[in-house]
Order: sequence, then C-alpha cells, then structure tokens
Amino acid sequence: MAKCKIGVFSVGFFRYWPQFSGLREKLEKYRVDFEERVRAFGVEVVSAGLVDTTERGYEAGDLFAREQVDMIFCDVTTYVQSCMVLPVAQRGKAPMVLIGLQPTPGMDPEKATTFLQLEHDNCTSLPEIACACERANIPVHDIIFGMLYDDERAWREIREWTEVAAVIHTLRNARLGFMGHTFEWMLDMQSDPAMLEGHFGLHVEMLEMGDLHQRVDDVTDEQLNARVKEIKDFFHFPPPGAEKIAGPVTEESLQWSARISVGLDAMVKDFDLTGFAYYYHGRYAKEYVNLIAGMIVGNSLLTGRGVPVAGEGDLKNCVAMLIMDRFRAGGSFAELHPANFDDDYVLVGHDGSGHIAISDEKPILRGLSLYHGKAGHGASVEFKIKTGLITILGLTQTFDGRFKFVAAEGESMPGAIPATGNTNTRGRFVPDVATFVERWSKAGPTHHFALSIGHNLSRIKKLSKVLGMELEIVAEGSSI
Repeated sequence: MAKCKIGVFSVGFFRYWPQFSGLREKLEKYRVDFEERVRAFGVEVVSAGLVDTTERGYEAGDLFAREQVDMIFCDVTTYVQSCMVLPVAQRGKAPMVLIGLQPTPGMDPEKATTFLQLEHDNCTSLPEIACACERANIPVHDIIFGMLYDDERAWREIREWTEVAAVIHTLRNARLGFMGHTFEWMLDMQSDPAMLEGHFGLHVEMLEMGDLHQRVDDVTDEQLNARVKEIKDFFHFPPPGAEKIAGPVTEESLQWSARISVGLDAMVKDFDLTGFAYYYHGRYAKEYVNLIAGMIVGNSLLTGRGVPVAGEGDLKNCVAMLIMDRFRAGGSFAELHPANFDDDYVLVGHDGSGHIAISDEKPILRGLSLYHGKAGHGASVEFKIKTGLITILGLTQTFDGRFKFVAAEGESMPGAIPATGNTNTRGRFVPDVATFVERWSKAGPTHHFALSIGHNLSRIKKLSKVLGMELEIVAEGSSI
C-alpha cells in the first residue's frame, strides 16, 4: 500500500510571542506531539511548522502544493486570525480538516491566567476559519474538537481521515486494467472509462486477451510447480456436496489454474496494475474460453493480496472493491443471492473469485463442470467471510451520468453456505431482509457491490464528501 502524505501546520498569532514568553515554545511542543501521533497511523507527515502570519500561510500552502499532499490538517493550537489560514487552503490544493485539541480537559478557574487561556484556545478560531473558507468557496471537510491526549473519539476521527487520505492517494494513482468487455446485456454495469478517470483521477489501461495469453505461454515449469504447491497448501479440497456440477478439482484444472495464476501475476506487474476488470464470452475462440475459465483461482489470490479483480467487466465495482481494500476491510466481489425469510438473512456473494483475506476459514476449491450462464468449466473458489459486522459498498451512475455511492451496514451470520463452488455469506441487514432488499434496489445501485468486514460508513461518508459524490445509505448499524 502506497504511503499517503498529510500536510500538517499549526497556527498562532505573532503578537502573542513577545507578550507571553514561552507560549510559542509550549504550542510548538503540542504541534510536535500532534504530528507524531498522526505519523503513527502509517502516513508521511509533511510539516509546514507554525503559521502565524499571512506570509507563512503562503509558504505553507505552496509547500503542500509542491509536495502534492493528499490532505491538510490545520492544527489549531491557539487563536489565530483566519486570514493566515485561508492562503494555506487556497494554495495547498488538497482537502483540509480543522482540528482543535486542548492540551488538558480544562482550566482550573482559580489558577487560570491569560497565558493558560491562550494555551487552551483551541476552539476559538474554528468558526472563524470555517466562515472564511466558506466565503472563499473552499470546503472545510471536517472540524474535530477534543483533547490532544487521552481522547479516543477525536483520535478515531483523525485516524479515519488519514485512511480516507490513503484511499484518495490510491485512487489518484491507480491503474485499472480493462480486458475484454462488459458482460453483454448488463446495462447497469456499463461505464465510460473517461468518466472514471475524470472523477477519480485514476487511469484505465486497455488490455487484450493476448496480453494474458502470451504471459501464460511464458510460464516456466519451476513457476508452475511452485504455484501448484501454494494452491494446495492454501485451499481446502472437500468432498462434493448436493450440487451435481460441483465435484473434485481435477489435476488438469489445478495445473491450468496455477499456470494462469502465474500469468496473471506477470500481467499485473508488467502493466503496473492496481486492479482490473474483465469478461470475454469467447464464443468463437476456444483458447480464450480456456483462459477465462481458468482465472478464478489466480483472481482470488490477487484480490486477497490487494489487487482487486472484478468479473463480468464491472469497472465501477472494481473501484468500490479497491476503496474497501484500502480501508483495510476487504472488498469481495458480491451481489444479492437467495434470501431466507425464516432466519432473516440474504446470501451475498458471487460465482468466481473473492477477497479470500477476509475469511477466518480455509477457502474451498471445487471443480465445476460448467459455469452457469458463461462458457467454460474448471476450478472455482468457495468461501464465506468471517462472522461479525459487515459493510457493502456499491458504485453506480445516475441518469445524468453522475457517480453515486450506495452503502449499507449489517452483519455476517454464522452457518453453512451452499456447496456450489461460489462465494457466499449470510448477510443480515436492518430492519429485515425484505425491507432491506427493497430499499437497496430502489437506490438504483449496480447489482454488484464490494463486501467488506466491519462497519465502515463513517469512513465512506468522509470519502464521498471529499470526492463530492452522492452517498445513499440504505441500512446503518445492526442488531449486534
């Protein structure tokens, strides 16, 4: 995962320094403590130090622009005039969050001094700075007020903003491959790569089936044997269940899946791909049918390593999967499957690959004699994600072409899943399964979505705000 850059600066009023000896030094210590805590979240901190004049505001903003920071944190350590902060927001060219953190829970009125008040003036400027930015048509994406030390709520919000910055950084630098075409007739999934590039800053690399075919041909015996061993160690090979088309994985299918997996790794490396979407019916090209049929294992291994692979040519869902993966929550390719009204859950999953890193069980490999609705046959992955809290995120488009997020929180329930060689999880969403499915469908999502672990709406809300994209929340919270 690429390390994002957070631009940090603290504020003050230059007239205070000669009036209150030692105040500047105390506030500087608080800034250093703040930066160290932010740095501990695994981000690169670009520090502009103290901004206490408009000139220093210009310098700080220009520094952040040169360094191409992904987000700016304004550390309000004391009162400051808004004219010193506005240049940073104008020139820094990155989303800004205002943060005012008191060094202690509060002053003792019996011992309070003006010096102590200025040391605790962490909220005084917040409305002034926000108003100045509003008048300049520059959004302040959040305002966090709390304590510098021992404040779990405030620091949870700050940590989430660093995670949002990491996702923004990934999107801006992502290279998503697109191989083949979108599954014919699925109108909801069709998308314009230029719009994805324009709105997210990523690049869509057009791939040919031959790009994979050549790399599969180039796989050596040594690479093949090593990948076969890896697959055998990683996956569970159970006896067949009720599904007649799901049987043991043949040695031929295993060898072919392993060979394609190595070829996929080479393609990802050669084209420097962050993820990719693919589909090809291969109706008149047997070699391409065989390629597509053998990709499931390799796609699952890639997705579990943070290179999301979206089937059926769903580029939009590849973006959703990438977002949830970079939130360290997974992001498995999924759709709604049959519901169980007695136990109030709906199966969520898909045929093909999934994010095998978010399961607490060994994923299963089954041999399918056919892929329903598609050409070919071969090894297929079956798994469910770990029980507990979950979030699903869909990326869709509206009539006028705008991108829109659709999201819901719920829970993954324990229990068996069908032995069909597909990914599946028992998903429960409030208030009940019927109402949830109705509300989700009315939101107009692409029928695919990214299935992730944990409740992640707080971070998704922040991301949608920074990107300026609509977010429709279908279900929030769960019965857990």
